[in-house]
Amino acid sequence: MIVKTNDNSNTLYSSKYNQHFHDIKTGAIQESLTKHVIPAFDFHKEKKHLRILDICFGLGYNTFSTINYVLENTLDKKLEIFSPELDNELVESLKEFEFPKEFEKISHIIKELLETKKYKDENIQIELFIGDAREYIKTLENLDIVYQDAFSSEVNTELWTVEYFQDIFKASNNEAIVTTYSISSSIRLSLYEAGFEIYEVNPTGKMKQTIALKNKKNIEAKYIDMPLKLTRNKELKALYD
Repeated sequence: MIVKTNDNSNTLYSSKYNQHFHDIKTGAIQESLTKHVIPAFDFHKEKKHLRILDICFGLGYNTFSTINYVLENTLDKKLEIFSPELDNELVESLKEFEFPKEFEKISHIIKELLETKKYKDENIQIELFIGDAREYIKTLENLDIVYQDAFSSEVNTELWTVEYFQDIFKASNNEAIVTTYSISSSIRLSLYEAGFEIYEVNPTGKMKQTIALKNKKNIEAKYIDMPLKLTRNKELKALYD
């Protein structure tokens, strides 16, 4: 079911997970930019070549907003984007989906990617993998950015567990950043037990979110002391497979 969001971009409602693909009030494009693209690119201001894992492809907004962001801001960056998606029927349906006017300049990229599941030019390379994200992650390495944007842990637990995040940790390089909308203490603990350091950011001043790094750094974000949290909340548990 197509739903119009507050930034005038379309999203869908998933009957399988009983959730919208995007927050209606934030808007599909704005959610991609504020929760994933901008925090990640602010962190990697100086890096010229970025390898990005987009979990999961869904309607493609994170991938397409990333490309748009680089082009609109004339950033000197090369992109490699890897995105798994379990639902091939969803991907096929996007050939008829009404993407926002903001994506018109990259319509040729969208068309080729949806047709062939791949796209490549001198600055952009995308691979859309149809299948199990858990298995796909194990084939990747040296990731700079992970957009952790799966459906919530209440309905899609397998993409939020310690074991899952351990595979993300292994596939990421030492300077990697994980971005996610979730501020759940159990999700943060799952990330922490997988090896990540946890931070909280509030880029819009309206809604907090989580970023995770492989090493503790002095950044403009609130450090979340997970061992201290555990001493204060003995009932707190990470998610496991």
